[in-house]
Amino acid sequence: MKRIVSLLFIALLSFPVMSQNAYETDVQSIDSIIESLYASISGEKGEERDWDRFRNLFILEAKLMPTGVNSKGVAGYSAWGVEDYIPRVEKSFLENGFIETEISKEVERFRNVAHVFSTYESRRTKEGAIIARGINSIQLFYDNNRWWVVSVFWASENPDHPIPEKYDIKN
Repeated sequence: MKRIVSLLFIALLSFPVMSQNAYETDVQSIDSIIESLYASISGEKGEERDWDRFRNLFILEAKLMPTGVNSKGVAGYSAWGVEDYIPRVEKSFLENGFIETEISKEVERFRNVAHVFSTYESRRTKEGAIIARGINSIQLFYDNNRWWVVSVFWASENPDHPIPEKYDIKN
């Protein structure tokens, strides 16, 4: 009995380490962190998202910032922390499905800083109609061990502002 209790105790203590290691490959390269960012928010209707995986991608102070133009033509943006973003989208993603895929990207890097201009398409299902397209401007930081998302600033295209051709190509 003591042995079983000891094994359970050791297993419980190692759980955070195991879950951290589960996300280790997500942050080893620019490509892997971008792929993981899209994968962590994407899923079919009724599919729970792995929000711990999502959180693991970001620095503590990270911002997610959509931008747009209101009905009066005034441009604006919102700025949310990771913990602000999740409850804003969680219910809709679960009830309606949301699949976002990268269709092209431009990467610029200097030392520990990278900027990714990532063109995306959004759907409700993997094979469904495109419901949105746009560009994510993603800032990344490399701490000599792993990559971190610092911010995601995005704009959706509209009929007056289509995605420029140079960003509208398949990878």
